[in-house]
Amino acid sequence: MTTEVLDRLAHHRLVPVVVLDDASRADGLAGALVNGGLPVAEVTFRTAAAEESIRIMAARGDVLVGAGTVLTVEQVTLAVRAGASYVVSPGLSRAVVERCGELGVAVLPGAVTATEVQAALELGISVVKFFPAGTSGGAKAIAALAAPFGDVSFVPTGGIGPANLHEYLALSCVRAVGGSWMVPRGLVAAGDWKQVQALVADAVALAAHEGDSR
Repeated sequence: MTTEVLDRLAHHRLVPVVVLDDASRADGLAGALVNGGLPVAEVTFRTAAAEESIRIMAARGDVLVGAGTVLTVEQVTLAVRAGASYVVSPGLSRAVVERCGELGVAVLPGAVTATEVQAALELGISVVKFFPAGTSGGAKAIAALAAPFGDVSFVPTGGIGPANLHEYLALSCVRAVGGSWMVPRGLVAAGDWKQVQALVADAVALAAHEGDSR
C-alpha cells in the first residue's frame, strides 16, 4: 500500500502543498485540483482546519490526500483516521515514522544531510522529503546527496516554483516536487476555484514538459 501511494505521487510529479484555514473550502479546492489535472494534495497541519479538510477531501475518493507538517504521533493518528493516505514531516522523527508503520501509511520524513538520510535508511525509509529545498542547497545539494545514496529518492519542497522547477525534475533521483504556487493561500481562502484550476493546469503542463525533456 505504501509503495503504491509513493508510485502515484511519482506519477503526478507534483504535490500541491495546501494550507486551509477553513474546512468549508476543502471540497472546492479538491474539485479545482481534479479539474486541473492534479488529483493530489498535501494538507498541512498548520491550521485547526487541517483534520476536517483531510476528511472532506479524502471522502470524495478522487484525490490522493496526505497530511503535511506532521510533527507528533498524535497528529499521525488524527491524519490517518481522517483519511490521509500519506504523512509528510519537515524533519526525521523515529516516533512519527514508527507510528506510520503501525498504521500502514506511507511516510515522507524530512532529510537534508547525509546523517539524516542514513538515519532514514536505518528506519527503512528510502524516499525522503528534502526541505526546505531552496535554502538547503537546492537541486545541486540533492544531486550531491544522491551520489553516495543511490537507492534514495527525494521529494524537494520549499522555495520551488515555475522558474526553477526544471532544475529538480531534471534529476532522476527526484520522485516528485512539492510546492504551493499552484494553490495560493489567498485564492483558496477566497474560493477562487477558476483561478486555482488554471494555475494547477499550468503547473501540470510545465511538469509534463520538463518530464519530456529529461
